[in-house]
Amino acid sequence: MIPLQQGSPLNPQQYVPSLVSAVTTVVLFVIAFAIIYLLGKYFMTRAVESGLEHRDFDRTLIDLAVSTTVVMVAVVAVALAATVSGFGVVLSAFAILAGALALAIGFAAQDLIANFVAGVFIIQDEPFTAGDWIEWNGNSGVVREVQLRVTKLDTFDNQLVTVPNSDLTNAALVNNEANEERRVSVGFGIGYEDDIERARDAIIDEGSHIEGVLADPNPAAPVTELGDSAVVLSGRIWIDPEENSYGAVRARFIEAVKERFDAEGIDMPYPTTELAGGIEVTDAGEIETAADD
Repeated sequence: MIPLQQGSPLNPQQYVPSLVSAVTTVVLFVIAFAIIYLLGKYFMTRAVESGLEHRDFDRTLIDLAVSTTVVMVAVVAVALAATVSGFGVVLSAFAILAGALALAIGFAAQDLIANFVAGVFIIQDEPFTAGDWIEWNGNSGVVREVQLRVTKLDTFDNQLVTVPNSDLTNAALVNNEANEERRVSVGFGIGYEDDIERARDAIIDEGSHIEGVLADPNPAAPVTELGDSAVVLSGRIWIDPEENSYGAVRARFIEAVKERFDAEGIDMPYPTTELAGGIEVTDAGEIETAADD
């Protein structure tokens, strides 16, 4: 202000060194960043992609790893370029701020991160895939789609269920279609007076003629329980869960055996209770007097 008040003219030349220094620093930063970023992206993404493909990782995880690698290369390129060009002090301040921000976001998004990590393991380990019928924590459904954060399933009532991936990885999960063969077991009760061998032959014969039932392993019907009211035979047949519906085959099996038992006169008793003892009536005279009144 003093030079202006005294009428002293401004000298633009005094700002030239600072301006040149700033422009040089910016240009140096841009050039260093471009070189580091382009070279790092080229070599790192190729290395990551080829390494994961060599280990037969899922394509979704490979694409995710490549994208993450690009981001990391960009961050490293900014850091190195800032150091080369002389932005180290500013970079340190931003690094501290970014670290605090990352910590806060990490605490706030713990569940999101847990589901994301669980999704990575599900996609890689494949405990189930789209189309599998799974059960967990008393729930069941057919997998429609596996995403990085959630898994979408269809219930047998045709309802869409969205389940966080961490719930599935932390539960004892049953995949009903993971194996090539699955046993369908149904308990059939017969009366104690009925012929066990006759009932067994009927169960095996009906089971072997149901569409979709495998010939090997053979259908069987061992006695598994002597109940209060019935002798229980476990009808056992085997199916390929990829080709046939467990529920549909089981329903046809039950219906066929019930009709066969009815046709052959084999009893399928329901639970009964037998009371033993007698009833003694006392003071019958008083009861008759009360009735006459």
